[in-house]
Amino acid sequence: MQFGFLGINYKNASLDIRDKTAFTDAMKLDFFRKAEAAGIQQCMVLSTCNRSEVFYFYIEERQCEALCQIYEEMFPAVEVKAYLVTLSGEAAFVYLFRIAAGLESLVLGEDQILGQVKDALDYARTMGYGGKELNKVVRDAVACAKRIKTGLKISEKPLSVSYIGIRKLEEACGIAGKRILVIGSGKTAVLALKYLFEYQAVRISACSRTDAHARRLREEFPEIEIISYEERYEVLKKCDIVVSATASPHLVLRREDFVPKRRLTMLDLAAPRDVDTAFAEEPRVTLINLDTLQEIAASHRREREALAEKSREMIREALQETMGWLLQSRMDSTIESLQQRCGEIVEDSYTYLNRKMELGEREKKLLKKVLNASLQRLLREPIRELKRLDTEEEQEEQEEYQRLIRQLFQI
Repeated sequence: MQFGFLGINYKNASLDIRDKTAFTDAMKLDFFRKAEAAGIQQCMVLSTCNRSEVFYFYIEERQCEALCQIYEEMFPAVEVKAYLVTLSGEAAFVYLFRIAAGLESLVLGEDQILGQVKDALDYARTMGYGGKELNKVVRDAVACAKRIKTGLKISEKPLSVSYIGIRKLEEACGIAGKRILVIGSGKTAVLALKYLFEYQAVRISACSRTDAHARRLREEFPEIEIISYEERYEVLKKCDIVVSATASPHLVLRREDFVPKRRLTMLDLAAPRDVDTAFAEEPRVTLINLDTLQEIAASHRREREALAEKSREMIREALQETMGWLLQSRMDSTIESLQQRCGEIVEDSYTYLNRKMELGEREKKLLKKVLNASLQRLLREPIRELKRLDTEEEQEEQEEYQRLIRQLFQI
């Protein structure tokens, strides 16, 4: 039995393609059933905004081809073959472990994927497609990811400029209890608002160059006060913090139009700049802009990449244990089948001889004992050889030997 992977992700497919190849729960179940008809008993679908991927165990290569065909047929509106990636064996194992650890995520080291992997396994198990081997492999990948997260703390090096900006605000002046003005209504401004509301008792006013856009912010953040864009300087007089993140081609806050009379921390998340750099000359003002934030983000990215490199060894060690368990499991299954077959042969032979010969109770017991001992002697060498072939390097030899034994003993 081999481990396989196939799927589409953000590295080889655009967001539009990923949207069209997303699995609903109903589609996952349909996929499982079709995979089962192709001989795949253990299968898991991991479908997020960045990936639609399948992990599975298979016996024959034709089953991999069948699964690719099923995947393609699930999404007739997309030329799936142009984006589909497949892996098998060790490469598939490594990929799963890296996914669980966030090392294959769009944001390197992010934590959300770990829960998504666990949910994918839970769904597969609930629907009856988990299986002992798949359950073991995924749980080992999750456990390894947790060790990487705890030991290396990759996700604690933030890459989001908005998040880093809010962290810098907290360092500069503290956010809890402050009066804040947010200018802008796009994705960056929305993200900044989400981070700001993580702090207690903040009072936030917001405006946008387009009033309708500003009012839409109220739907997501009912606690904020919406003001008109023209009121921004008047409201700013009462604020401790201003965060600006518009798409304006011109300055939104000009030094010549506003002179701070109190301590003010200004966070400029826009490119081109929203905030006049001349504000930095004001003794009451602390100005944080993208130049500083991008330097921090680049530094964090380098640190994450270095930590990700360290995680390779942790994954390698964890995989050795997992592969060892799988090899042992396969061997145990074959040995168990051999022993079961041995018992059947003994019973068949004993029943046949008992019909042909008139034996007393003592002779019957002796006959069964002799038959069983003879077959155990016959099996001793095959079992010894199976136990010898217990390393990853000998996996192919072990599988071929298992195949021959199963064929020979009809198990």
